[in-house]
Parts: sequence; structure tokens; C-alpha cells
Amino acid sequence: MTDFPLPPMGEGLYEVELVRWMVRPGDAVARGQSLMEVLSDKATMEVPSPFAGTITDTVAKAGSKIKVGEVVLKYDASGAGTEPPVATAAVAAEPAVADRVAVPSPMPASTAAVAAPSVRQIARKFNIDLARVRGSGPGGRILLDDLAPLLKPPKPNGQPKPTEHFQFDFGRAGTRVPLAGTRKKIAEKMLASKRHIPHYSYIDECDFTGVVQLRQQLSDHFYRANLKLTYLAFIVKAVTRALKEVPIVNGTFDETTSEVTLHDRYHVGIAVAAPQGLLVPVIKDADRRDLANIAREIERLSDDARAGRPKIDDLRGGTFTITSIGSIGGLISTPIINHPEVGILGVGKVVKRPVYDEHGALKPMDIGYLSFSFDHRIVDGAIGAVFGNAVKRHLEKPAVLLLGS
Repeated sequence: MTDFPLPPMGEGLYEVELVRWMVRPGDAVARGQSLMEVLSDKATMEVPSPFAGTITDTVAKAGSKIKVGEVVLKYDASGAGTEPPVATAAVAAEPAVADRVAVPSPMPASTAAVAAPSVRQIARKFNIDLARVRGSGPGGRILLDDLAPLLKPPKPNGQPKPTEHFQFDFGRAGTRVPLAGTRKKIAEKMLASKRHIPHYSYIDECDFTGVVQLRQQLSDHFYRANLKLTYLAFIVKAVTRALKEVPIVNGTFDETTSEVTLHDRYHVGIAVAAPQGLLVPVIKDADRRDLANIAREIERLSDDARAGRPKIDDLRGGTFTITSIGSIGGLISTPIINHPEVGILGVGKVVKRPVYDEHGALKPMDIGYLSFSFDHRIVDGAIGAVFGNAVKRHLEKPAVLLLGS
């Protein structure tokens, strides 16, 4: 009987939560077969087997925290083709060292590609030869990001990918469901936000008529570029401009030092409803991106989140968050701030209504509500209103968003 310790899971990951076992005692497993699903920083991943054999015992329990190097199961090896197990002490001492993967012929047998188990699994699944992938990690290590260009087939010209839909889990009456996995992480995050942050809300209505018209004018151009243009891309641009005008809102608060960091980078998080729960991937350096680039990044981040394969780095580093409920319904919300940020914007659905213009004439306009929540320790009501007015001003003149800063 041989112990199997949790292998290195990636750069900087020393502990994960066991979501579920994918094997049971008595199961025969092959090399590369998924053993279990684990969770870290709201990103789930499967751990592939580096051995062939029979599972004799699963030591760790679903919902428990396990550290790299900790024994999680026991197995009996089944002859040739079995890799020697990684020593627990060695893994614990060097958690960031990736597994070495033998390179298939025709490369020399002495040559090896450096990659973590999760990268190896993806490479096998998509039949990618790691020997021909240039690693961008330390020492030439192959990262998941290095595989990304090889995973997504090009879209047919002139045919943007249709929006993927999924079923929400509404639960089943008469059952008890343990809070675990991503749902537990979300609960902990929301509780920390409400416990530490004194929220206040600021709501204003915004004339989206210009955004609606400009989006219609650009839709054919974006369609030919295989890209979907949504209102969210305009909102990200407007928010980024407003954050530059009111820097305090682009801040994070450290309770331990009582210091506010006013960031000079603009990393805008976008809340995505995914099958496993709410995820907030981040558009890095949104101020340096044009409208098309933002739209493409929204599509990439949303696709990855809904497919259950968000990159850990995409979930980190946000300085302000936007959540939109408009596609589902609803006018106004009171969103919870993404701790340790100091502000968040919720956007409701855009509806056409009769509105009096500045000359007293009644005309149809596309109206939507902007719902802000701020940390009242950092952002006073007047500053929140100034920021809200700035976002509104940029959205009501959307053509300017197409120009450089």
C-alpha cells in the first residue's frame, strides 16, 4: 500500500479545499485519470493520477482543507507504467516545484518539460505536445496561460459564438445541503464584507439612449470581428474614466494598518453568474484598453467562469467591481462591496420610457438605474455622488469613450 500526497497545485498555492472525490476505495485507476476536485481562491481544478493502481483508502474528507504534501489517499500499484510516488516531505519542503513530464519521442529521452499536474491534465485532454510549448514561468515552467492559445479554436468568420446558457441550482424542497466548495467561499467573502464594511447606497438614473444607439451602430462591425458588444463594455469604460477623476474610489482599505491604498492601476472586476456560484474575474488595466479589447476580455473572462475554468490570476487584484442584473431583470439593487475594495456599482435593466427633456418636450429615452454601494469609512456621501455623476456623465456621452484618455 502506497501513500499519495497532494502534489503541487500551482505557484503560491499551499492549501486547497477538497470539493469531492472522483474515485472510491476499490476503484482501479489509470494514469491521468482524475482523482478529486479541489478549490482554491474560488477556482476549481481536478487532480490527475500520476499512477496506475487500485484505490485502497481515501484519507481526506470532502469539505476539509488539505495542504500540499499531506497524504490524501492510499493505493496499491499495478505493475509497469506506474510512476514512483512523490515523497511527502519533499513536496512539503518545495511546494512551488512543478512535476517533470517526460517528453514523448522524437525528442531525446533526457529532455523534459516542466509543468504542474493540472497543466499536464489539460495538455493530455487536448492532445497538446508540451515539448513544443514555450513556458513563461520560472525556469521555463509551462503555465496554464501558455496553453490558452492552443485550447480555443478560432471562430468561423462572421459568426460570433452564441451566448452560453446554464441552469441555476434552485435546490430541492425537503433536503439539507451542506455549505461547501465555491458556495462556502462566497458565503465567507460576503460575511466578511458586511461584517467589516459600513455600507451605504447611492442610486441615480442614467440616460442610456446614446449607449443604445452607439451599440446598434457598432454591432455590425463587432459582429464581423466575431465579437459581442454589450452595455457592460461601455460601463467599464465609463467607470474607469470616473475612477481617474475620483481616485479615492479606486482604493482598498487595510483594517490592520488603517491605511487606504489609492491605486494607480485600474483593475475592474465584473461579477459573473456561473453554475458554481458568483465569480468576479478582473479586467486588468481597463484604462489602457479600447472598447473592442474590453468587450473581448469580458467575453473571455465570462466564458472561463461559466465553464468552471477561471484562471486564479484572473480572480485577483481588483480595485473596483461592477455587477449587472439587467440581463435577468430588475431596476435597482444594493450590491455588497467586494472586500477590501471601497465601492461597487450595480446596473439594472435599461427600459424605454417617456421623459421630459430640458425644453419640456416629451420624448422616448432609454433609462437605466446605477446603484452604488460605498464604504462609509472611506467615501463620504458627497464624494459618492460626485463619482456617480462622473459615471453618469461619461455614459450619457458614449462617443467620447471611443477616444483616447
